[in-house]
Order: sequence, then C-alpha cells, then structure tokens
Amino acid sequence: MSPEIKVIKIGGNVIDNPEALQSFVKDFATIPGRKILIHGGGKEATRLSGRLGIETQMIDGRRVTDRATLDVVTMVYAGMINKRIVAMLQAEGCDAIGLSGADGNVIRACRRPAVPVDYGFVGDIHADGVNHRFISMLLYNGLTPVLCAINHDGCGELLNCNADSVASAVAVACSRIGLTSLTFCFEKGGVLADINDDNSVIRSISSENYSALKSDGTISGGMLPKVDNAFKAISEGVNSVTIKSSADLLADSGTTITK
Repeated sequence: MSPEIKVIKIGGNVIDNPEALQSFVKDFATIPGRKILIHGGGKEATRLSGRLGIETQMIDGRRVTDRATLDVVTMVYAGMINKRIVAMLQAEGCDAIGLSGADGNVIRACRRPAVPVDYGFVGDIHADGVNHRFISMLLYNGLTPVLCAINHDGCGELLNCNADSVASAVAVACSRIGLTSLTFCFEKGGVLADINDDNSVIRSISSENYSALKSDGTISGGMLPKVDNAFKAISEGVNSVTIKSSADLLADSGTTITK
C-alpha cells in the first residue's frame, strides 16, 4: 500500500496570528512523509484593499471578487502569504514549493454562475480539476506543495476559490494516488457543542447525527460548509477527516468526521 498522504488546511485566523502561524509551521514541518498544505487568505486582502481605496464587499460571509479585488487577492494569497509560509517552512527544513492553481495546471476551477448571486471572479472546484499526477510528481520528489486558493479556468482567467473546498478537492484527488487524510486546522479545538465553550468539542460526527446537529442549530454559520466539505471528501474516497485547532496539530484531538 502506498504511504499515506496528509492534506492539511489552515484558516485565515491562524495566518493573521504570527505566533500561531510560527508554531503551526514548526509542527507541520515535523510531520513525516508526504504532505500538502493549503491555506486561506486571512484579513490581509481586506487591509490592502482599504489602503488601495478598493471597497470590500461581502455577501453571506463570502468575498465578492470584482476585477480590482481579484488583483488584490492574487497578490496577497498567491504572493505574499504563500511565499511567507514557504519561506517559514524552508527555515524549518521542510522543502516546500508554493503554487497557485495555474502553476503546473495543478487546480482548474469553473467560474461560479452569476445566478442567484454574482460573486464575480469566484470559482468552484471538483476533484477532476485537480492534477493529481503533477502533485504525485512533487510528492515523490520530496517536495511539499503549499497551495493557495487562487486557481484558474484553463482559458487565461484566475479565480478566487474557497480554501476549504480546495482542500477537500485536493484530498479527494490524492485518494486516487494513495491513502489520504484531510485535516482542517483553525483557531478552535474542533466542532463545538456550545460555541461559547471552547472545551465543548464534539469528538465525532457521523452522517447519522449530523442532520440533528444542524437542525437544532448546534452546527451553523461558517462551520456548516467546513463539515459539508468533510463529508463530501469522505464520501469520495478520503480515508479520514479531522477538524481541530492548529495548536494541536500533532495531538490526538479535535472532531473526527466518520461515515
């Protein structure tokens, strides 16, 4: 059996915290074997947009990406944040390579339809759009891919994508190479039964109890797409999915998503 591939995604709140990011990078670098890091964008793009006089527009918590905003998020996500993380990993002895989806045609996305909401240059991804052969080549040559959420449509256009969706699609694609695990890291210890109690981590969520947790409001808001992506990944071949704190990357902790 092929060695396990570990796909790990870090959220914007980790990126926005220099100490948390440094600690995470140190832990990530010690993980043995083949691994892939996927990162979100944090608040850097919003800050840069403000300095440039570009208004940030959000709908249902998602960034509307017009042409000017696309330029900003490409500079920040595919440039500054991606290369900062790569440099930090190199300092820890992890031979990382930072990529957007256009590099090596590693991730191809489709622009989201303008109906019912026009989000602009925002893309959706399917595992078939992930170039798992290219990823396999990098992994088997000892490189650790660091992927941002800027991808391309194959027709010369860049697209801003949801980083959780990128992580899920990459993990599903990698499951065609070998046994693959997916970990979503953010600032909380896992999925919480009580959003006001950081110690109320739900250790396991199955498809059976997920519906009840949604209907009673235990899982809501921004956690819904994260858990939905986790179940999608499991259903399409990923071996295991965990949602946990970036500070506990190496610990047996967090919420495990099971069939």
